[in-house]
Amino acid sequence: MSGDLSSICGGLPPELCEQLIREQQIIKIKLEKRRYGREVTIIEGLDEREVNLKKLASELKSKLATGGTYKNGRIELQGDHRFRVREILAEMGFPEENIIIVE
Repeated sequence: MSGDLSSICGGLPPELCEQLIREQQIIKIKLEKRRYGREVTIIEGLDEREVNLKKLASELKSKLATGGTYKNGRIELQGDHRFRVREILAEMGFPEENIIIVE
């Protein structure tokens, strides 16, 4: 977490502030078709200042046993992992109602 949480949430304790920030993020998960019919799961809407996307991408790749990358503020995973990603993010503490699978 960045050191400027107190400026964002006033005098709230850091844990509470972190939870509030997570609850405000709307995370979109979608599937993109690439060349040769390859599918890529895209995760967008995570605040780069509050979530270490590189670390999160790494965790997701190992849990899903797939390749992927983090670039341009979004995580890309090889294959269709939309529903599993939603479950994993919910387990990590992101509010389930803020995780949207875009068809």
